[in-house]
Amino acid sequence: MGFDIAIAEEIWTAKYRFKPADGGGDESFDATAARVAKAVAEAEAPEHRDEWRARFEESIRDFQFIPAGRVLAGAGTSRTVTLFNCFVMGTVPDSLSGIFEHLKEAAVTMQQGGGVGMDFSTVRPSGSPVLGVGAEASGPLTFMDCWDSMCRTVISAGQRRGAMMGCLRIDHPDIEAFIDSKRDAKRFRNFNISVLVTDAFMTALGADADWPLVFGGKTYRTVRARELWERLMRATYDAAEPGVIFVDRVNQQNNLAHCETISASNPCGEQMLPPYGACLLGSINLARLVDRPFEREALLDEDHLGKLTRTAVRLLDNVIDISRYPLPQQEAEAKAKRRIGLGITGLADALLFCGATYGSPQAVELTKRWLGVIKREAYRASALLAAEKGAFPCYDPAMLDAPSLRSLDEETRALIREHGLRNGCLTSIAPTGTTSLLAGNVSSGIEPVFAYSYERRILQKDGSHRIEPVEDYAMHVWRKLKGNEVPPADLFVSAQTLKPADHLAMQAAAQQLVDSSISKTVNCPEDISFEDFADIYVEGYHLGCKGLTTYRPNAITGSVLSTTKEEKPAAPVVPPLEPRAEALHGTTYKLKWPDSAHAVYVTINDIGEGADRRPFEIFINSKNMEHYAWTLGLTRMISAVFRRSPDVGFVAEELKAVFDPRGGAWMGGKYVPSLLAAIGDIIERHLSQLGGAAMSESKPQPEPEVAAATPRPACPQCGAGAIVKVEGCNNCLECGYSKCG
Repeated sequence: MGFDIAIAEEIWTAKYRFKPADGGGDESFDATAARVAKAVAEAEAPEHRDEWRARFEESIRDFQFIPAGRVLAGAGTSRTVTLFNCFVMGTVPDSLSGIFEHLKEAAVTMQQGGGVGMDFSTVRPSGSPVLGVGAEASGPLTFMDCWDSMCRTVISAGQRRGAMMGCLRIDHPDIEAFIDSKRDAKRFRNFNISVLVTDAFMTALGADADWPLVFGGKTYRTVRARELWERLMRATYDAAEPGVIFVDRVNQQNNLAHCETISASNPCGEQMLPPYGACLLGSINLARLVDRPFEREALLDEDHLGKLTRTAVRLLDNVIDISRYPLPQQEAEAKAKRRIGLGITGLADALLFCGATYGSPQAVELTKRWLGVIKREAYRASALLAAEKGAFPCYDPAMLDAPSLRSLDEETRALIREHGLRNGCLTSIAPTGTTSLLAGNVSSGIEPVFAYSYERRILQKDGSHRIEPVEDYAMHVWRKLKGNEVPPADLFVSAQTLKPADHLAMQAAAQQLVDSSISKTVNCPEDISFEDFADIYVEGYHLGCKGLTTYRPNAITGSVLSTTKEEKPAAPVVPPLEPRAEALHGTTYKLKWPDSAHAVYVTINDIGEGADRRPFEIFINSKNMEHYAWTLGLTRMISAVFRRSPDVGFVAEELKAVFDPRGGAWMGGKYVPSLLAAIGDIIERHLSQLGGAAMSESKPQPEPEVAAATPRPACPQCGAGAIVKVEGCNNCLECGYSKCG
């Protein structure tokens, strides 16, 4: 099928289209789907290749199943790249030569297109003696600086900067310095960092006990668990990092606990992996599977979901055999356990189609139902693949006692007893930023919709830009089916308007049905109290999450603008639409908005007296000329409505419904989604005041206090202030830049 929006074709062209220098390659996305399907089907027996090629191609072409970007870009191209997205590197040795050998391995991996995760807990703490040379160790953070510099240097395949995850145990003697490291806005810019938190620590935290910091069996210091936790939470509250990985739970619930120990994750946190482990990803697009969207009878086709799951498991299993690997250790690990990460995207849109508000009990139940279908069918497909092609080499029948397998229905467990499993782990939920755009801008992964509509700036060859409107897929379908009918606000919620508890409810529900982990960001308002913020992590632990990442606007990932007094602007210069009286009564409101260096002044002039007083015209002025064109157009249109319509209340309502993809501001204890919405609030307040006695001409009106919110950080690729944190990754709403780190 063709692309629903122009931006999808631009994403395809820039990231996934195969176009060799000597000509040929993909002429359309259908050709890309055919290329990938043909390459993956090569792993099948010759007599079955055409059958499976057709099934693979059908699922990809219609964006029902979306293999991860490395597969789309690399399969069938003969490029020297890996089709695996991310890796965890080998155990970092506590020796200078070993450390730099592992640094080299990470560089080779990123050069071929893989992101990497490392556990630095094996490196001795700062100040420890280095026997034989009479020196003191510099500690793990200084070696992380080396990885950070290397990552800045190496450009991975497909022109994407490498992404890294750095982990450190909560009992490492250098944990406090690690926790505070991201307070330096210039340090570890190519790293996501996470603290490996143990069950023993959470027990000590609950008991307000002391906590030893230990390395090599030696206790270096003892701290209060509560003070260390508060330090971790303060750093995350202020700088959005470190994240938290509940490492004991990860290992206890690992299908492969009998043959591996996990101590790190890939850069975005959805795959907790052993040394040299690799994650192979793909997502089922739930938004494409709902029949009769927005109708009372709307229903996701679960039979088709099951069929699609079985096809996807086979496709991903084949990729293990056709992929290149940066290191032989990675190939050996991948083929010994045949781990895949089948996930979902478009969840929030599918819930919208079914009339379920994200985070509500109905949404939680639907999410569990759909993921339950995927889990059951994935395990059945893997068991039948084992019967056909053989179980993975590390398979052990005792795996049936692992938590993920123990909860399966008896029919599926019987299949596994009879045939074993082809794949050691089967499901995870990965970030799907650019592939979700490719599929028509469906909601990303398990996340709520971030913005229902926004404008994307696209750089042209001549250096100019064109503006391309982008709509969320569900909003696109709504407008197609409902025309200009206003979407219900209680259904069309967004990441910024949801409570943290809504995010947690969805993540915890999904984690019950996912083998590995989930890439998910819990968005928090800037004014959330520290105590409420810290409770998110404790609650997430008790709900069964394997890890947590939050994002709260802050002064490190985006500078806070201060509120300053401004001179009153000169008289408005907007020409009137019709003759007006020489003098009108009016009120000027001052508005400080974080995206504007100067205040915005909204003046509303009225005609009539007493109960007959009504608005006649509006002017919006600012010293910031960036706003000039749209404010001029807006004032002309609203003024025309004021002069011609007896009922103008709808103007405020329409403006208040506008969302800014870069984020809004918290004003008077409520979230205002855009500058236009703030202007709508002013109009609404002004109209409510006109219901009584006329306002005094001479008494100045108080200027409303507006809490400045943090603007979005600037994109390193296009410079726009449009970076949003989704699924642990930085994504630009303007140019499509995406980076986990």
